[in-house]
Amino acid sequence: MDPSGIFFTRYEQDSAIVRTRAQWLALAAFAAALIAFPWFASPRLVAVANLMFITAIVVVGLQITTGYAGQINLGQAAFMGVGAYGTSVMEVKFGLPFWVAVPMGGLIAASVGWAFGLTASRIKGFYLALTTIAAQFLFVFVVLNLPSSWLGGVNGFSLQPARMGGIVFDTDRALYLLFLVAAAVMVAGAFGILRSRHGRAFEAVRDDDVAAGMMGIDVAGTKARAFVLGAFYAGIGGGLWAYQIRFVSVDQFTLFNSIWFIAMMIVGGIGSIVGALIGTVVIRAVQETITSVGPDLIERFPALGSDVVFASMNVFLGLVITGFLLLEPKGLMHRWNIFKATYRLWPFPH
Repeated sequence: MDPSGIFFTRYEQDSAIVRTRAQWLALAAFAAALIAFPWFASPRLVAVANLMFITAIVVVGLQITTGYAGQINLGQAAFMGVGAYGTSVMEVKFGLPFWVAVPMGGLIAASVGWAFGLTASRIKGFYLALTTIAAQFLFVFVVLNLPSSWLGGVNGFSLQPARMGGIVFDTDRALYLLFLVAAAVMVAGAFGILRSRHGRAFEAVRDDDVAAGMMGIDVAGTKARAFVLGAFYAGIGGGLWAYQIRFVSVDQFTLFNSIWFIAMMIVGGIGSIVGALIGTVVIRAVQETITSVGPDLIERFPALGSDVVFASMNVFLGLVITGFLLLEPKGLMHRWNIFKATYRLWPFPH
């Protein structure tokens, strides 16, 4: 819905994501603010922003699999771990540069996602959720039980800083620009995929896979593609994570992380790429705020103890998610869309 007085005469204009000059100006101002951010923000905030970029890529992939294709995935952190380990192997064992190692890690994660996508064509709902949870534990089992010379075992992998020519990405500020470009490319790719025939097939299968099959859609192939794409995005995020931390181990990719990815998608809005980005920013901001406030609370109330304080913070975050499920199950994007419709229709009542 466009504001009154704005209309288009060509299909390309009518189907564009950014539709008006005001929207282009707002997008340009937002991009300029993001580029300038690391030169004005503290190192701590830059590090948090880097984490948000990585998480956003992973959650966008989960949005494709679950929000658009309707395939429940509780193992996104496992696919992220596969990408991180794949990237590490490419860099440590084969000496590939990061701009090759990260896409290779994404492809390795996508191949694992394809294997689980095949099961999605035969099961659904609760049983599919159990299968993806099994991926989480299978990932840990494989890494810890393979020879340590392959994947590092319990010791994990240590990586060198990312390099491109003579540029070394060894600071949070340098990594910020790298992660910003990577996130922009991945988000633009997600918009392109979901506006193609594959995206329409995802939504058809999500709404009714039986009817989609009767219309000629390859249901099994569509479900498998959704898992492949979601795992690829998680693998890219995992590869970037490996270069952010420069150390990879299995305890960084737990089921708890997968649940938080689901929570980010719920808060932002299921079935919305922008919602995935908003949910990531909101949840990560709340988590970082709680992490910063926690030590102060412990210092002021030492009788509580660190375990009680941080457990209470996780309970608070859980209550936030529960509140969204009860009061705003369609997420923040749904409320934003209502607000847009309201001011565009004003002063008319409907």
